[in-house]
Amino acid sequence: MTDEIIPIAKATASQIFSGPCDFRLGISNLEQLPPSYISEIAFAGRSNVGKSSLINAVMGRKIAHVSHTPGRTQQLNFFEVGPHFWLVDMPGYGYAKVSKSLKASWDGLIKNYLVGRPNLRVVFLLIDSRHGLKDSDKEMMKMLDQSAVAYRIILTKSDEPKGSELKKTKDAVEDTIKKHPAAFPTALPVSSWEKKGIDEIHQIIMGLI
Repeated sequence: MTDEIIPIAKATASQIFSGPCDFRLGISNLEQLPPSYISEIAFAGRSNVGKSSLINAVMGRKIAHVSHTPGRTQQLNFFEVGPHFWLVDMPGYGYAKVSKSLKASWDGLIKNYLVGRPNLRVVFLLIDSRHGLKDSDKEMMKMLDQSAVAYRIILTKSDEPKGSELKKTKDAVEDTIKKHPAAFPTALPVSSWEKKGIDEIHQIIMGLI
């Protein structure tokens, strides 16, 4: 926590995202959840979708471990962003090389977190812009709808596909979004490498906290 609390209404993006950001805890059991007293912003996505890279780009520093090994994030990781909000790094899903029991444990943790966290303001659901929606992404969207949790689709690695291919993927995703009541109607292409879309994510978060 900072010595001088910056009022949320007056805080700038620089003050929020360049200020303190501290890892507080990682949990694999909901009984370990901290008290629900501050807004939470969560990031979810398939394993190896670029979630850690995007979180680091949003915060302007390395706070999440970037790995090329799918399934690295295996718990809910909570980061305290000054007095403003908690950033939640959710377990990656869709990784086939885990046991059924472990997958069921992750799925249960995610589902129970979503339905039991009233201060969860939004889930940024990351989709690889090179591949579009996979079945596991659609399952996650269904879970978010059933939990009545607002979410926004973020198209990661958007610097890699050609412009026409990116547009095709974006159009297809937005067509699917129409069928999901908890989803924001448009998808946001981002690139952690080129810092594309990062300012937009900052503004979305600031509008929610």
